[in-house]
Amino acid sequence: MDRIRIRGGRQLKGEITVSGAKNAALPLMVASMLSDKPLTLKNVPRLADISTMIQLLQQHGVEIQAAPGENGHSHGTTLTLCGSKITSTVAPYDIVRKMRASVLVLGVLLAREGEARVSLPGGCAIGARPVDLHIAGLRAMGAEIDIDGGYMVARAPKGLKGARYTFPKVSVGATENLMMAAALAKGTTVLANAAREPEIIDLAECLAKMGVPITGIGTETLTIEGAQQLKAATHTVVPDRIETGTYAMAVAMTAGDVELVGGRLDLMEAAAQTLRAAGVVMEKTNRGFRVTRANGLHGVDVMTEPYPGFPTDLQAQMMALMTRAEGASMITETIFESRFMHVPELARMGANVVVHGESALVRGVPKLRGADVMATDLRASVSLAIAALAAEGDTTLHRVYHLDRGFERLEEKLAACGADIERLKG
Repeated sequence: MDRIRIRGGRQLKGEITVSGAKNAALPLMVASMLSDKPLTLKNVPRLADISTMIQLLQQHGVEIQAAPGENGHSHGTTLTLCGSKITSTVAPYDIVRKMRASVLVLGVLLAREGEARVSLPGGCAIGARPVDLHIAGLRAMGAEIDIDGGYMVARAPKGLKGARYTFPKVSVGATENLMMAAALAKGTTVLANAAREPEIIDLAECLAKMGVPITGIGTETLTIEGAQQLKAATHTVVPDRIETGTYAMAVAMTAGDVELVGGRLDLMEAAAQTLRAAGVVMEKTNRGFRVTRANGLHGVDVMTEPYPGFPTDLQAQMMALMTRAEGASMITETIFESRFMHVPELARMGANVVVHGESALVRGVPKLRGADVMATDLRASVSLAIAALAAEGDTTLHRVYHLDRGFERLEEKLAACGADIERLKG
């Protein structure tokens, strides 16, 4: 298994191009199954999860062509997906277990084919992330769904019908699933207490280009008119706000000076506000924004919340940054349980973190030391890389397959800014 070795103590200087958002690209790819016409997606990141989704969609019958993005290397991949004929309504365990986003095919298959058999999902091991909201919403639209042998077995013998559904709690995945199901349902669907993440807005804008009338984009109430026939469309994936925030924190950790090309501060306002309070300077440029540090880092309190609050997917990285801040910071996780698995690994590097239930008290330390550390999930793995950039000596990060699911060419991007980092094979 690959490992990544980082020798800390170097400032990051230069520029990093932000990739397209994985969490936007995956549902956009699934949306191709709603139509028999081609959907062209630009700026798709090259990641393990994208490859898994390609595999899943191909076994459903979607034809997919990939071409290099504009400017060759730096602007992701352009995918053209055409679901002219759905050849299978089964999403098998072998593929779905690798990635939670696979569950998004449930609504699309039901809407288009009237039936689906989708394995219960896998993905990161961060607490119980049930699919009950997906199921309840689809049932409201007329689907019959049973769980049988680890599969969701769904039927909509008379097709899906528009309905009003209020999410009991905000769920990004369930909002995406119901939006896509509603695109082909008969009549009008109103989704109340819907998620408002930039990735949801991106999906809504792409569905609109495909011919689905949607109002309320960007608000917590989406109204979707079912369309009988969708048309060909081209869409550019929104930049990855989690990658943007992660690299901003890496630069701040090393007191560096880096321009994040394609980075958008408007997609990460809560995180930007928190970083500024911690002493990080972010100035817009005509290509993105530049990250520097005014002087030292200051401890700040953070609570994760649904968008537009502080993203749970930046919590581990923020904790790594706070291990070197002056004073103490309290980090509270309200979205997922079991999301402090990086704490023992940071402690191996000399961090002072005490966990009380959903909160972690981080007291800044004068220095971190390199160590052998283990990635437990996608965001935890990159938090350890951030800590390693500022640690004395060598850190070896094991189980980097987690990292490869969500960060495109991390070591290349950091090395280009002066980090001493290399991937060790096998």
